[in-house]
Amino acid sequence: MPELPEVETVRRGLQPVLEGATITRVEARRADLRFPFPEKFSQRLTGKTITALGRRAKYLTMDLDGGPVLICHLGMSGSFRLETADGSDMPGVFQHDRSKSANHDHVVFHVLSPVGARSRVIFNDPRRFGFMLFAEGPPDAHPMLAGLGVEPTGNTLDGALLASLMKGRRSPLKAALLDQRLIAGLGNIYVSEALWRASLSPLREAGTIAKPGKKAEAQSERLAEAIRSVISDAIAAGGSSLRDYMQTDGSLGYFQHSFAVYDREGEPCSKPGCSGHIERIVQSGRSTFYCRTCQR
Repeated sequence: MPELPEVETVRRGLQPVLEGATITRVEARRADLRFPFPEKFSQRLTGKTITALGRRAKYLTMDLDGGPVLICHLGMSGSFRLETADGSDMPGVFQHDRSKSANHDHVVFHVLSPVGARSRVIFNDPRRFGFMLFAEGPPDAHPMLAGLGVEPTGNTLDGALLASLMKGRRSPLKAALLDQRLIAGLGNIYVSEALWRASLSPLREAGTIAKPGKKAEAQSERLAEAIRSVISDAIAAGGSSLRDYMQTDGSLGYFQHSFAVYDREGEPCSKPGCSGHIERIVQSGRSTFYCRTCQR
């Protein structure tokens, strides 16, 4: 499942083509993806100008003049690709031919830019776990977005806020960080990476970083900084290439080459001065990678 950095990378890839463009036609080539398409899906989008392309947690949002807002989720294997009107791919860093089977091109947006350039934005999803839904009112009130926690980007998530979110929680720290009601958009990979950067064990009780005293205060501040930095670094690198994920230009992300712990079971810990090795454990059915020597 793509995580926040992958979705943000996709948003940035689509933004130059979609923002300010007018949707001239929409092809919905099947009746549903994970959920049925909204009633009159293509008709309601046709003729609309896209005023903004946003992201909330792992969801893409497309603001349209006069409404509604289109909410998109990539699911497990969804990807967008951009093509010019003649069918050629828009250039990227490098191209990959996977996930381009027309059998899996389920939605095609035909758009016209403000300067008259025509292009197609194609949503391809072999497993069909992605979806597209309308928000008739404020997007944050939609059931898919309502109740999501704070974004782990910018300076909003600081040590004090993180401590307030973790206060009194007895669940493992990693599980609490994956709770989308607390922090929106964090996933398995980047939580493991952030905990390693902060030298905190994924097994410790979440509430321990919210106890009174300077030690816990330093831990919560360190973890907040680690979360923000790992997300920022991953976005700058274009996300991570895992299984089906790819960017809008067909290229793959590079952050997987910077993993410190994820998928590095048995390798030496790369933290300076640490003599430990990366271990893999299972928490709530998902793999956790960490170094028990330096993560306490």
